[in-house]
Amino acid sequence: MYVRTILDEKGRNVVTGGPQLTVRQAAVYLHENHIGAIVIVDRNDRIAGILTERDIVAAIARSGGECLDKPISSIMWGNVHRCGENQTVEELMEMMSTLRARHIPVEKDGRLVGIISIGDVVKSHIRAIQHEAEAIKAYIAS
Repeated sequence: MYVRTILDEKGRNVVTGGPQLTVRQAAVYLHENHIGAIVIVDRNDRIAGILTERDIVAAIARSGGECLDKPISSIMWGNVHRCGENQTVEELMEMMSTLRARHIPVEKDGRLVGIISIGDVVKSHIRAIQHEAEAIKAYIAS
């Protein structure tokens, strides 16, 4: 299975923001959208960074509540690991495991086209196992 398949099933909508957002605004976006990461993009939809809930918690632990009024550019990850639609789910799982990343933006031709979370990968893996089990049952029954 490929990253493209997961995106086709779950959708390609990604909550994005610009680097001028405050940490407080980003926290509201995360909460309202029930997500764990916001991808920061420039005017051309190119990935400029990523901000996760863990980044916000770490910033509060380091600097206290005053960090909430700073721009997210002060705490976001600028060196964003990304994948392409043609990568396999196995390659993506290895990347997530090695990097200890829960969210990987997907890009095509240098532009953001989706995001894959660890939850998306787990759901995909479970579906594949269920499909395989059903195929084996059908084979045995025939």
